[in-house]
Amino acid sequence: MQRYFLNERYVNQNQSFTLTEEDYHHAVRVMRMAVGDDCFLVFQNQCSIKAKITRIEADSVYLEEIEKEQAEKEMPVSVTIACGYPKGDKLEWIAQKGTELGMQALVGFPSKYAVAKWDDKKRVKKSIRLQKICKEAAEQAHRTMQPQVTLLSELDELVQKFKEYQTVLVAYEESAKKGEKSAFVQAITQCVQQEKVLIIFGPEGGFSKGEIDLFYQNGAIICGLGPRILRAETAPIYALSAMSYQWELLG
Repeated sequence: MQRYFLNERYVNQNQSFTLTEEDYHHAVRVMRMAVGDDCFLVFQNQCSIKAKITRIEADSVYLEEIEKEQAEKEMPVSVTIACGYPKGDKLEWIAQKGTELGMQALVGFPSKYAVAKWDDKKRVKKSIRLQKICKEAAEQAHRTMQPQVTLLSELDELVQKFKEYQTVLVAYEESAKKGEKSAFVQAITQCVQQEKVLIIFGPEGGFSKGEIDLFYQNGAIICGLGPRILRAETAPIYALSAMSYQWELLG
């Protein structure tokens, strides 16, 4: 069943609910929904309801609540994925698949060895595109929230965010080469519900020693992700999959 995110908070069942603009076009022109059809509506306070279309006008779809959705769709631990700016459309792929796997937020940042250089104009354009991808992926995956995208201009801005998280992890290929495999496992097994975790990944060129030292000095845990060296776009997906298994399937 189709799902739409509304830019409002759910208050009570007596609210009137309306789809407009892109959501209206999608519901009426793409899905060809009609009066009497059902869909899910998701609100900014992560409340999700099943709703029925009661009326369709030239630019609006009107709905009424049927019932609240009960199933839990979000990971018990909030995970933010931070990636050094990769080449091409790799960050778009990470945004889509990361959303499907449960990430709460996506952060992009410049890194010493990154080939891609994103100026202010490109970051604004990319941010709009990535946010749209996250919204569509969240609808497809039946999430109750859509990840927020933040694209930074300086590495120091990322480090300043460390204080917002209980756990900060850095996936480092040199740790993987040396056979280190316990830090990541220990960190995710010790996480508790509602904890906020930031996990950082480098671009295609990886991290410089100076960047790793900076992260470590500010409290990050440097870890490997197994014996194989993963591509920049693969590592975040691997980590999220492992986290989902640990927190959602083992319990």
